[in-house]
Amino acid sequence: MKILKVVLIILAILASAALLFRFYYTKSFSPSATAEYEKNGLSITIDYCQPSKKGRLIFGEQSSKALVPYGKWWRTGANEATTIKFSKDVLFAGKPLKAGTYTLFTIPEKTDWTAIINSEVGQWGLSYNDKKDVLRVPVPSIQQSDSIEKFTIDFSEKPEGVDIILRWDTTKVIIPVK
Repeated sequence: MKILKVVLIILAILASAALLFRFYYTKSFSPSATAEYEKNGLSITIDYCQPSKKGRLIFGEQSSKALVPYGKWWRTGANEATTIKFSKDVLFAGKPLKAGTYTLFTIPEKTDWTAIINSEVGQWGLSYNDKKDVLRVPVPSIQQSDSIEKFTIDFSEKPEGVDIILRWDTTKVIIPVK
């Protein structure tokens, strides 16, 4: 009985060590990043992980072996799902959104994407429950000549608000917030 207890403790320690190793190992390839915006009492914080292109085809048709296929939901980064927090109620791509913390998913397409605000937070990025969607909105996608190696989220201030800018490879997606 005592030996069984010791074996179970050792197995629990090994399992915990393996999970921690996996977490830090994947973070070494796609490090954590935070994009922050603050003005006039509005604070937006986006926590995400930055995968790299590494010579791969990033966005494309499912048959093309693209890393992020068109028409399928994406965690909008790597590792755990991307979270987005608003300190005030906003118009997110023209639709009302209450202040709070959400998960940001997207569905990439060649020309326009769908930005998804989901109420479930804290999940690993391979889990998505569409029944928890708060809103889905179309947003423009622009192809550019320059290529960005690491997936990046940033902000561009506008006279009546701010744009959230998603960039990776030659794709730029703009999500207006007012």
